[in-house]
Amino acid sequence: MSNPYAQHNEQNKANFDHVYDLPDPRGYFEALGSLDYLAPEHGRRLFPTLLERVRSAGGPAGVLDLCCSYGVNAALLGHDLTLGDLYARYASPEIAALSTEELLEADRPFYAECRYSSPPGIIGADSAANAVRYALWAGLLEAGFGENFETTDPPEAFGQAVGGVGLVTVTGGVGYVWERTFNRVLKAVEQARPDGRAPWVATLPARLVDYDPLSDLFSRHGLVTERLSLRTFPQRRFADAAEREHVLRQLAEMDVDPSGKEEEGWYHADLYLSRPAGEASNVPVDELFGTPGVLDY
Repeated sequence: MSNPYAQHNEQNKANFDHVYDLPDPRGYFEALGSLDYLAPEHGRRLFPTLLERVRSAGGPAGVLDLCCSYGVNAALLGHDLTLGDLYARYASPEIAALSTEELLEADRPFYAECRYSSPPGIIGADSAANAVRYALWAGLLEAGFGENFETTDPPEAFGQAVGGVGLVTVTGGVGYVWERTFNRVLKAVEQARPDGRAPWVATLPARLVDYDPLSDLFSRHGLVTERLSLRTFPQRRFADAAEREHVLRQLAEMDVDPSGKEEEGWYHADLYLSRPAGEASNVPVDELFGTPGVLDY
């Protein structure tokens, strides 16, 4: 279960470690925004369709967001906001002048005012404990866990919190979290849910990720994994030519065509969906998103 992407993340990928665990999210949005990071915006557009299907199949409506950072996905799924709105907010001169404590005092009513009337309950987990703490203080998460599930088992409180989880989401974290994390999380949810079933899992990994090890793991939890074939999703621009060339070499080794995607200077991600076999056979993933307009953005 060793993570084959750890070396890429450490040596060949632009390093954002300095912004992942700050006391507040301003540095995160500044650094990621400079490279037009888009992954959470795709989650905002895609995950509600999946949540609706989970509910219609009789599953619980809660979300567990892995690699939740400062609660970005929770902000977008639970509030009338776009990722562009968040980039603009945290780059504004008025926000830049605030202390962390003052920013929290401003963020709580900001998010409360634009919260949907019936938002999904979202639990977050991330090894960046400061980021999770901020998301909790800002009111974005119902529960949050600043834990590294690659190295440690979830605490007892995690198992008590995830009984209502019907969908596990990851936008930019696959490759940072790998088989150990997913196995521990799925076991915890299965043990906590009254029906004992695994939740759906939706991820947006970069195309250089070989997803087969995760698909195999999910199958051991009774889930069938599909890749959306209708389109890919631009994740962010490459930080420099060296990052681009490394990714192009990796894709060539995988026999993945980068034309019009990575070749143009962007990481691209696939959408993978894992769910119980019966639900997958009833409506393939491409049909789930076949409604006009859902993918047209």
